[in-house]
Amino acid sequence: MQQRTIGNAGVGTVTVGAIGLGAMPLSTKDPRPAPAEAEAVVHAALDAGVTLIDTADAYARDEAEFGHNEELVARALRSAGSPDGVLVATKGGHTRRGTEWELDGSPSYLRRACEASLRRLGVEAIGLYQFHRPDPATPWEESMGALRELVDAGLVRMAGISNADVGQIDAARAIVGDALVSVQNQFSPGWRSSAGELAHCAATGLAFLPWSPFGGVSAAKELGSTAAEFAAVADELGVSVHQVTLAWHLAQAEVVLPIPGASRPGSVTDSAAGADLELSPEQLARLAAS
Repeated sequence: MQQRTIGNAGVGTVTVGAIGLGAMPLSTKDPRPAPAEAEAVVHAALDAGVTLIDTADAYARDEAEFGHNEELVARALRSAGSPDGVLVATKGGHTRRGTEWELDGSPSYLRRACEASLRRLGVEAIGLYQFHRPDPATPWEESMGALRELVDAGLVRMAGISNADVGQIDAARAIVGDALVSVQNQFSPGWRSSAGELAHCAATGLAFLPWSPFGGVSAAKELGSTAAEFAAVADELGVSVHQVTLAWHLAQAEVVLPIPGASRPGSVTDSAAGADLELSPEQLARLAAS
């Protein structure tokens, strides 16, 4: 698989497969895969060359099983022999009240959340720890200061932010410094409002991790009909519309690393093939205009 880099000279770099795995559907999809099937999805990703796995403490059905996805990913990696070179990226800052999603970006909460994630993942330091979403009740600068403290304490090797705008990205860079290496925002054929943030990441050397690169779990099934030009290019090349979509993502900039979700091994294998699909300038122009 094509490789891409996360990091910088200040904190070091990690080379990963250009397409990662978004593990969220393994815990939140209804119905979700059985435990053995979920592990098989992670194993299929590893077999296909995926070395970036994205999870979060809040990826669970409800508050009672908070941390489910992190535990699942850790278990799947152990059963695969804990392969070297896999970067697990997790997130903190979202909470759950019953089945509802809530926010807590306070420094004290982020410290507790990070420590709990360390225990669930079974590691001494988290490879990439991302602030999940801005909390209106906590000043952004305080949440970013908490990220910096996690790095300084050795609990986190690299830090990232998610669902952030350009101003928040720059404020995070000023506070977190070189330890800030990534931004994870929604981006897909039908949702391009983060194009400005993507371009800003490319200009500043931050990795950009598009979440829901197909538009979300339900939208992924309908991508062939909702993204007609992407489907037309897929027909021309004899590949899936999902492969074309991921190749389009990668063509946006060298810093882009899509993290498509999956709940079946076959979906992972298909998505991974998109890393090495080349689109012509003419095809890319058509997709950009669609």
